[in-house]
Amino acid sequence: MRRTNLLIRFLLLTLAVIAVGCEEIIEPKAPQASPNAIFEHLWTDINNRYSFFEEKQIDWEAKKDIYSPLILEDMSPFELFDVLGDMLAELEDGHVNLLSTFNRSRNWSWYTDFPLFFDEQLIYDKYLKTDYRIIGPLHAQTVNDILYVRNSSFERKLTARHMDEIVRLMQFHEGLIIDVRNNGGGNLMNAITIAARLTDEELTYGRQRFKTGPGRSDFTPWVPLRILPHSGEKYLGKVAVLTNRGSYSTTTFFAQMINTLPQGRLFGDQTGGGAGTPAYAELPNGWTYRFSASQVIDLDGTQLEFGVQVDELLTHPTDLIPGRDHFIEAAINWLKE
Repeated sequence: MRRTNLLIRFLLLTLAVIAVGCEEIIEPKAPQASPNAIFEHLWTDINNRYSFFEEKQIDWEAKKDIYSPLILEDMSPFELFDVLGDMLAELEDGHVNLLSTFNRSRNWSWYTDFPLFFDEQLIYDKYLKTDYRIIGPLHAQTVNDILYVRNSSFERKLTARHMDEIVRLMQFHEGLIIDVRNNGGGNLMNAITIAARLTDEELTYGRQRFKTGPGRSDFTPWVPLRILPHSGEKYLGKVAVLTNRGSYSTTTFFAQMINTLPQGRLFGDQTGGGAGTPAYAELPNGWTYRFSASQVIDLDGTQLEFGVQVDELLTHPTDLIPGRDHFIEAAINWLKE
């Protein structure tokens, strides 16, 4: 009996040891990263790979001198997050974010500091109304014999069949308006899918290069960005695109594509920019961050990070039309000329 009890105790002890060992193998404890280590990791990676220091005249070494004294070994994660987020905000870049389980830092100055000239309720009440067509992510309606298309985001997939329908509808209309105001971007392929239906020849609309090292001039060679015409049906008539400061990232690329079309015209206010392709990385404590890791210029060498200018600027108070959207009205007038 005694031997049996001893055997049972031995087996229980062995199982306990195995259980502890398995726990350590399956769920190893992550090393604790100090606030200083996290700060140094973030500052150094941005220093080595962020693409717009010279264009924005940012002295990143000086920013380190400002923010490093604020890093304390006994600070809370919330305090650390705020300091790191404030430092990243110095880049004034909508593609720069710090993400934790409790917050996400962001910079929205590319549109919050400017009027947007966009009243969504007015658009739906006066122009789209209640019987507009829903063509994938696009909302379309006939306005004064013009096809008005509202595209609020490039996030949702735009297919060839969606564009087949837009092209089909154009045979019944005198011109096309694409409204991308307040479109914060998304998948670049969706913008290319639209632009490919508006040209019958290959067009270069910009050039791009990527940051490759810590030196301020460490970049890949410039490579052209092109639009290839769709092999099927296309619309080659006049197209007006409406933009504002809320048109960002992929929408800036799209505006630049329209700039290269001989029959395209931009109305409203310049886009918000955001032409740097985001790179993603992780800090030692598990927080993630992103930053712009490339540059894009137009055919004249102008950085698209700061936005695409419009052909017809409509930001003066005298441009406003009570009860109507003056961007849409100006585009209609041009299309009917």
